[in-house]
Amino acid sequence: MIIGDDPPALARQTADWIADTIAAAKGTFRLVLSGGDTPIPLFDALAELEPAIEWKRVEFFWADERVVPWNDPRSNYGAAKAHLLSRLPLQDDLVHPIPTDGLPADCAERYQTLLMATYGGQKLDTARPLFNLVLLGLGEDGHVASLFPGQPVLDERDKWVVSTPGQTEPRITLTFPVLESSAQIAFYVTGSEKRPVLQRVLSGDYDAPATRLGSQRQTIWFLDRAAAGA
Repeated sequence: MIIGDDPPALARQTADWIADTIAAAKGTFRLVLSGGDTPIPLFDALAELEPAIEWKRVEFFWADERVVPWNDPRSNYGAAKAHLLSRLPLQDDLVHPIPTDGLPADCAERYQTLLMATYGGQKLDTARPLFNLVLLGLGEDGHVASLFPGQPVLDERDKWVVSTPGQTEPRITLTFPVLESSAQIAFYVTGSEKRPVLQRVLSGDYDAPATRLGSQRQTIWFLDRAAAGA
């Protein structure tokens, strides 16, 4: 667990850790981003490290997406593009936003096909993770990606990507087995409003979807003092 004094400090600490993690890896580094407002300072901090990171080796994916156009302010990809991707020297073929230009179920199937092609198989092997790093937030209700409390998708173990109802619009999300197929999982959580649900998750409250997320390798929590209560 890594605790920063405040969101700006935590963003810099996390960005430095991600830079070191990329540098230590060999070959293509597959990074999964999440959305919402919380990671925006982190995206900015990563963009400021641009010369120090070999971005041409980084392949980007997303944990979930709202079914809205990519230029919509609610788009997870749109936020990442505005604050990070547009500021980096990237290869276009290594950036894989979740498609939203069709029926949600069809978009989910297209992204699942992409992930399977990237992995080179239709069945995940615990000895061979799909991703190098999955970066996740934590909702006040305990949701992670777009895996919300009480939804059937929490029990999905076969599909890699599914469409699911959101709070205001349909969502497309990776399922637990795919999120877990990563060398490392990092939760990035800020704000005192997240402290109650963070305590629930860390104490093993199974009603919070984030508690159900297992890890084949390592899970690291990046928290500011307000969230950690420190």
